[in-house]
Amino acid sequence: MPGKQLLSADDIRRALVRIAHEVLERNHGAGTLVFLGMQTRGVPLAHRLATLVKEFEGVEVPVGSLDISLYRDDLAQRPRPSLQQTRVPMPVTGQTVVLVDDVLFTGRTVRAALDAIADLGRPRAIQLAVLVDRGHRELPIRADYVGKNVPTAQDEAVAVHLREVDGEDVVTIAAGDVVPIPAIGREA
Repeated sequence: MPGKQLLSADDIRRALVRIAHEVLERNHGAGTLVFLGMQTRGVPLAHRLATLVKEFEGVEVPVGSLDISLYRDDLAQRPRPSLQQTRVPMPVTGQTVVLVDDVLFTGRTVRAALDAIADLGRPRAIQLAVLVDRGHRELPIRADYVGKNVPTAQDEAVAVHLREVDGEDVVTIAAGDVVPIPAIGREA
């Protein structure tokens, strides 16, 4: 696999355990939580967080998936968006939505997700959980929960591989024109 390893499978597991504990602490339990994973790799991460919350609290947190393809601000520059499933297990109005993604980069994907959620209802709060925050924001967006902050160069590629999608758990960083995974599921 090209690139330098940033997180091993054990590192990813530890980061998610910490994020799950932080989510529970900040929200005083799992009462009104809903995890929404952004397609593609945010979805398995959201399911993993929900599993951890169930282990810790004995409470099942609803988990859904969110496709933000049609909410992107660069639709005119993309050939044809590859649409994926949006599945929201319950109305979001009045709930605390924890939006889950693999990598936070410019913030534009998160902005699109906020628009998508607004079309679904009016949550009490929206919080953002990411496995990797690599900086370089173009919008005033920050994550509430971060697995690892990784300062990167603009042209570096951070690749998150998850066993549910890619067959293994690892996060790598590569220079320049090496892009180890497809653009789907990566923060653009």
